[in-house]
Amino acid sequence: MMKKVFDGKKEARLGTEKNPAVVRVQTEKRKKEVASLFEKNRWKYRIELEPDQPEDITDLEILLNWPKPKKAEKKVGRNEPCPCGSGRKYKKCCGK
Repeated sequence: MMKKVFDGKKEARLGTEKNPAVVRVQTEKRKKEVASLFEKNRWKYRIELEPDQPEDITDLEILLNWPKPKKAEKKVGRNEPCPCGSGRKYKKCCGK
């Protein structure tokens, strides 16, 4: 049987009640530092204190460096002057 790829359910945004950020730290001091960042930004989180595991703060880094929306560059229309400066229409010059 084929596995369904998209089930139609929208995933909750990271740092919310439905999808809290999960981080793993090694010390109690580091736990307090990370918790203060979450509290300051009012994000929902869960911190796991595991001294024998490597630190994993990937979710926190994602929240702190949220990607900005990109603006699409305006396309040159076929009948507009060519941006190369030849004076010809784009479709007759560089738009071949």
